[in-house]
Amino acid sequence: MSYIRERSEELTGYQEAAPWQPNIDVQCDFVMVYGIDSSMPERVRKFKEKGYVVHLMTGISWGEYQDYLYGDYDGVNHWEESQMDREGKHIQHGKDVPYMSPTVAFAGYLTEKLKVSIDAGVEAIHMEEPEFWDQGGYSEAFKKEYLLFYREPWQPPHSSLDARYKASKLKAHLYARTIGRIGEALKEYALTKYGRVLRFYVPTHSLLNYTQWKIISPEGALIGLPAVDGYIAQVWTGTSRPANVFEGVVKERTFETAFLEYGIMQELVKGTGRRMWFLHDPIEDNPEYTWEDYRYNYVKTAIASLLHPAVHNYEICPWPRRVFDGVFPRKAGLAGGTIPTTNMPGAKAITTEYATLLNSMVQLFGDMDQPEYTFDGINEGVGILMSDSGLFQRSYPDGIILDESALMMEKTFEEIKNRIHDGEDCTAISRSFMEKILGDKDLFRTFVQSGTFPDFFGMAMPLLKYGLPVRPVLLDNVRRFPGYLDDYKTLILSYEYIKPESPDVNNALAAWVKGGGALIYIGDGSDPYHNIEGWWNRSQNQEDGKERYKNPAEHLFEMLDLPGEKEGKVINVGRGHVLVLNLAPAKLCLTTELAADYRNRVKEVLAFGGSDWKFTNQLTLRRGPYIISAVMDEGSSSFEQEKEKGLEKELEKKQEKKLEKELEKKLGDAHSFKGLFADMLANDYKIIKEKQVAPDENTILFDFSKIEEEDWRIIGSSVRVFSLEPDEDGTGFTMKIKGADKVSAYLRIRMPYKVSSLMAFDENKNQVPFEFSWEEETRTELFSYESSNQTVFLKGNF
Repeated sequence: MSYIRERSEELTGYQEAAPWQPNIDVQCDFVMVYGIDSSMPERVRKFKEKGYVVHLMTGISWGEYQDYLYGDYDGVNHWEESQMDREGKHIQHGKDVPYMSPTVAFAGYLTEKLKVSIDAGVEAIHMEEPEFWDQGGYSEAFKKEYLLFYREPWQPPHSSLDARYKASKLKAHLYARTIGRIGEALKEYALTKYGRVLRFYVPTHSLLNYTQWKIISPEGALIGLPAVDGYIAQVWTGTSRPANVFEGVVKERTFETAFLEYGIMQELVKGTGRRMWFLHDPIEDNPEYTWEDYRYNYVKTAIASLLHPAVHNYEICPWPRRVFDGVFPRKAGLAGGTIPTTNMPGAKAITTEYATLLNSMVQLFGDMDQPEYTFDGINEGVGILMSDSGLFQRSYPDGIILDESALMMEKTFEEIKNRIHDGEDCTAISRSFMEKILGDKDLFRTFVQSGTFPDFFGMAMPLLKYGLPVRPVLLDNVRRFPGYLDDYKTLILSYEYIKPESPDVNNALAAWVKGGGALIYIGDGSDPYHNIEGWWNRSQNQEDGKERYKNPAEHLFEMLDLPGEKEGKVINVGRGHVLVLNLAPAKLCLTTELAADYRNRVKEVLAFGGSDWKFTNQLTLRRGPYIISAVMDEGSSSFEQEKEKGLEKELEKKQEKKLEKELEKKLGDAHSFKGLFADMLANDYKIIKEKQVAPDENTILFDFSKIEEEDWRIIGSSVRVFSLEPDEDGTGFTMKIKGADKVSAYLRIRMPYKVSSLMAFDENKNQVPFEFSWEEETRTELFSYESSNQTVFLKGNF
């Protein structure tokens, strides 16, 4: 029966550094005990005793590793292995917790420390967040690695484009090497000593987030490591709320960013057989927000993850103790502003309603293995290509941009960020600044390397906001997996922010187009990183010194046999099509007009392939019996702006006011669902016949039309159901459940008959008060009680 599963399936889990306690016993499948201090074996034992599959998680780039840093481990001081910036300052996660420039010795140290967790009996090990900061690369340890890797003396990353690109590439390699060494050694240890096959996972932020935040990490390179069994996609409010720019407006767009982040993460497992868990966080690392803000953004990230049906495993919460014991908002202190200090005005504990919702979501996430699914509207396989190489060129060395431009950018974005945090509308100040950026070459180049990551979001947001479910696609995978691009009909590419690692990438893209794919290339050749020493500008004949291509796009165009005059025209190439737009992709962020022109050109290309993209402001997935929908804001205003720039001419020409109203409704109005549903975001799974979802709102509905023939079905529950057994004579049922402490629990269950009487006892044989009520049209019984972390046994009669 749905919702009833074995913990060995490991569909849902959380990470926690604290010992087991009743209010975090949320009845997921597995727990990742965090950290390898002396308390770890006891914490592992206790969670196992409570029935969980137990893993271990710890940081690979930072942690409580002072015994290594100060030489207690091996008699050698290792502070030179800390990441260091050009000013000679250590880059730290907290006091005496630096980010490491990982050496072979550090890998050996972590391997030995982690063997204790295998001795304690963990089933899997997670090494989280392999992170090397972009501003790092100046420590003595890194200089030595540079010499060994490149066989030439270290060059300061700020000294040239080549030096920065090569340093960044090395940073990714160092963490890939470290992960591989640790994983292989620990797997051998577990098998040799205990005859146990240890699993090894890497929880990591998305390639999109790391590129935006300027943190170097292996990402796609992890696919090439045999020791890695899978990943956790560390996507949450903290990674998805940082502002980006759409139609000239700097704004937080948590849902849209999360949708794209989860999208690129699933590319790490596509075609590999490896496992991916999508993470959600009911709060976030910054403690200065209210519970209302946390809930608003949590729901957005949860919905975004559920709109990717290829993944059905979830980390339901990092640090549940800070959620269920936390008081917010609180003033941020140490560790990058993530450690709370004193209470701020209005600080309070989690509400009963939100605690119940979170416990309900734990069980809902366990029911997402739904092989049947369909998207409403267009779902034609449109991808935007990304690459690990984008991590290597997110900052410029000295001499590329003016200091005053950088200072102006930083000051303006900080002002906008503060205003957004205070709830102000920043539309006017944003658009004014974007107009200035558009007219200033140096300021524009500064904008390109800003934290808004405009190259990518400029290509993604104008499409996603109008209902096209674009997905980031990992360019590097075309070399790894034959047929990797087969699921896509249209790809959008720019080499202004990524670089192909070898010419065979372009060969694969050209073959895909000639086989029937549609490629939209966006770029004007202005990226300074085209001038690094790359395969595209090295002559095959080293003696003639002749430059082959100014940038890798020129080689791609040659492979596609494109004519000299190719700008702005859809060109037939084999059975496919190509459109080249000669502009920097970051410009697509700056104005409504540029975004609209780009969107219309994409619509034109889709039409060439037989797809009719009707603009809308919603994404809806029907996943088994669930309807998951997000209605995005900014659509209605965008419609009005498009009318002002020219859409009204078409409407006037046709003189159809009805068409205008229909278009406006699609872009700006609420989205309506009619039928017989349970509202899964309501704690009692309220039965409704219509759901209106307004812009900036989301919903999860259970559609009863999908279970018309079923007599027994758990619709929703905020506690774990271990068993639900009908009596042999059909006169009643028995049920076994358990929930966390201090939770107002609800269960809605489809049954053949109305319950006439119910008795419930806990594991200590104490009677447990229950309320229950029948809903005739859905044939469901709603049960409710106050959970106290006891196993409860129910006997019901019809």
